[in-house]
Amino acid sequence: MAKKIATGVVHEVPADLRKVLISDPKALTAWEDITPLARNEWICWIISTKKPETRKNHIDRTRNELKEGKRRPCCWAGCSHR
Repeated sequence: MAKKIATGVVHEVPADLRKVLISDPKALTAWEDITPLARNEWICWIISTKKPETRKNHIDRTRNELKEGKRRPCCWAGCSHR
């Protein structure tokens, strides 16, 4: 059975982000510590990209920035789905 990961308010955790978070205990701990609304912002920031390479970059940044203590994506207008 797959490990349960906290989701966002509107968005579920996509498989590629889930894989990265599960592989990095420090990032996963930070992910679980932020609010559902903050998780929603990260997820929407990732899924709103158009190019696969941009999406990969956003996932890598999410992992690194969570470990740095950031709670939301920087310099982004926010999720329009909430």
